[in-house]
Amino acid sequence: MVPRIDAAIRVSGDRRLAYAEYGDGAGVPVFVFHGLPGTRLSWGMLPDGSFPPAVRIIAPDRPGYGGSDPNPGRTLLDWANDVETLADSLAIPGFAIVGISGGGPGALACAWKMPQRLTTVGIVSSPAPTDAPGVFDGISGTNRFFMKLTWYVPWLSSANTRFLAAVIRRHPRRYLDTMKYKIHDVDKAILARPEIHEMLVKDFAEAVRGGAAGMVDDMAANHGRPWGFALDQIRTEVLLWSCELDRSVPPAMGKYLSDVIPSCQANIVPGQGHLWILVHLREVLDEVTRASPRG
Repeated sequence: MVPRIDAAIRVSGDRRLAYAEYGDGAGVPVFVFHGLPGTRLSWGMLPDGSFPPAVRIIAPDRPGYGGSDPNPGRTLLDWANDVETLADSLAIPGFAIVGISGGGPGALACAWKMPQRLTTVGIVSSPAPTDAPGVFDGISGTNRFFMKLTWYVPWLSSANTRFLAAVIRRHPRRYLDTMKYKIHDVDKAILARPEIHEMLVKDFAEAVRGGAAGMVDDMAANHGRPWGFALDQIRTEVLLWSCELDRSVPPAMGKYLSDVIPSCQANIVPGQGHLWILVHLREVLDEVTRASPRG
């Protein structure tokens, strides 16, 4: 699917912030945040029928990814400021958000910062703060190592992430093939689907076409420092999906978030893993827009 709109605005620091729109331009507005790595274009490459009718999808690239300029050292709340600027530019007073995987912490930052504007926030396979208790139970050894490396040895994490971005840029298919060593068999089956595999190859390549900044700053913001806001102060309704067999972001992380966030409804998806969302986005969008009082 070709985006209905593929454009950019200027945000603080005269930075370019790229975004794409899909679906019904007059529908319920839902901002969708990509994972790590990822871009605005991934959603148009998902299988047909991924968007419900009467929903307007606004999909921005976080700084340093795809068509968005970097914002070195950005925090999760810096990203929330960019989202608010984009919503203002599009004259959208109220909206919902869905944050996927590495896009989840930024969605929660928006929930904390803009309770008066957000109708509902959905997070799918979102990581929890690195220093939270018990959140690494069930995680793959690879993800445990790199998340903790970002917290304890940030300069080495940055160097490693830059190396990974260079590999993706030159050999996106080869990088994708390495994912099978850290995911469950149910995810391997999804990854083996030709349309999903090709979507991820193209999306990852687009994510790093301008360099490693997006990945480096995402790792630092999500895993390398305190998030900068109190989860127990979030007043927006949060719908959370955590997959039982997810080894990248294990259910322990979802449990921590749902226990701490006051108005959080947790959904544990049985028998599924980290890539479940790639074939079930419509279900999540249906729930988020149904829960929205303006939806």
